[in-house]
Amino acid sequence: MARSSGSRRWLDEHFNDPYVREAQRRGLRSRAAFKLEEIDQRDQLLKPRQCVVDLGAAPGGWSEYAAHRVGASGCVIAVDRLEMTPPPGVTFVHDDFDTDAGLAAVDTALAGRSVDLVLSDMAPNFAGQKAIDQPAAMRLAELALDFCDDRLKPEGGLLVKTFQGQGFDELLQAMRQAFRRVQSRKPPASRGRSREVYLLARGFRAV
Repeated sequence: MARSSGSRRWLDEHFNDPYVREAQRRGLRSRAAFKLEEIDQRDQLLKPRQCVVDLGAAPGGWSEYAAHRVGASGCVIAVDRLEMTPPPGVTFVHDDFDTDAGLAAVDTALAGRSVDLVLSDMAPNFAGQKAIDQPAAMRLAELALDFCDDRLKPEGGLLVKTFQGQGFDELLQAMRQAFRRVQSRKPPASRGRSREVYLLARGFRAV
């Protein structure tokens, strides 16, 4: 079957993308790692000895970068219902954290440790219909915020991918109630035409 013109444009853009080429040169799992790297360089997000949970981690680009930054004295727990081979220094929980069993598996991996930082670069499988895609994307961001309850330590942080549109303002308000400071980030590695924006929250108001 011949590719559509849209598919050809996407492939041309993908393979001409300097971030894709640089990721291949470095042997990274995905270009998405550069988004976290750019936010980290701006905001000094990741530090040695931190305990980090990466939600929806596959294929593991963010987990790989986080493990490098927190070092052997820290811990990175990657969670995904998709299978993946974990990067060195990463504990992988192959489960859905949107279930009681999945949350229990994450808690087992944490072994009583409080979390310094929750990461989420999750996005749904887009159907190409805004009325379906936007609520699905916002639900994933809300799940990441809910995960922080009882797991994120006081003053801890959350970095979550969101999409501008319906539900964004409500999510932003909920995050401002849960954290002392919430800022938006659009790293250079995020394609300009994409509606994605990252919300960086710090100063968790643990109950």
